Amino acid sequence: MSRRAGMKKAVIIGVGPLDGLGARLCRRFAAEGLHVILAGRTGDRLETVVKRIRDDGNQATSVVADATKEEDMLQLFELAGDLDLAIYNAGNNAPGRISDMDAAYFERAWRVGCYGGFLFGREAVRRMQPRGGGTLLFTGASASLRGRANFGAFNAAKAGLRALAQALAKEYAADGIHVGHVVIDGAIGGEKIHQAAPEYAEQLGEEGLISLDGIVEGYVFLYRQPPRAWTFELDVRTSKERW
Repeated sequence: MSRRAGMKKAVIIGVGPLDGLGARLCRRFAAEGLHVILAGRTGDRLETVVKRIRDDGNQATSVVADATKEEDMLQLFELAGDLDLAIYNAGNNAPGRISDMDAAYFERAWRVGCYGGFLFGREAVRRMQPRGGGTLLFTGASASLRGRANFGAFNAAKAGLRALAQALAKEYAADGIHVGHVVIDGAIGGEKIHQAAPEYAEQLGEEGLISLDGIVEGYVFLYRQPPRAWTFELDVRTSKERW
């Protein structure tokens, strides 16, 4: 993997379509001057993002990896080496009534939403500690803060991830590691909702969908914060969202 001498590095997992949060985070932090190592489960999508970043004159490398597999996470961070920034953006909504769920469905939601965050966060702090610091950010949701009918599996996974992030923040602040959690409260105006739920997207309208660029700027804000003014949690929503 070629890098410019002295270039800072970021690892971002949960990268899907080009017009999605993971890809936008990669492009934005690459534009900040970091060599971005982007990870996800679909190689073609990753390479599309890498090409766009390189076309913009910035540095990126893709790695096909599953956040719920320990060996994949070990290999990802071994490849990355020293790093300045790590973002855990893996996880999808998992709706359903608890009485109708089989155990495997609930466990899958937890493994992606919470267990993967543990593997990713552990490996990130292991590499940030020796170099005296770094930034570790987790993507949360409305479900991180409250339980809701028909979303029990997703609620449990996201609430668990938030508690894990908070524990990491308290354990490793003294090592110079800034851990943050971003609550995305509402539907994101990206490719996913327009393809999976076009009628719902139309019902919300552009003003009811959270801006991808606006969300990304929140992550950049956390990344840039000085140690004497760290924020653990940032929440973002549209002006129309009820909360």
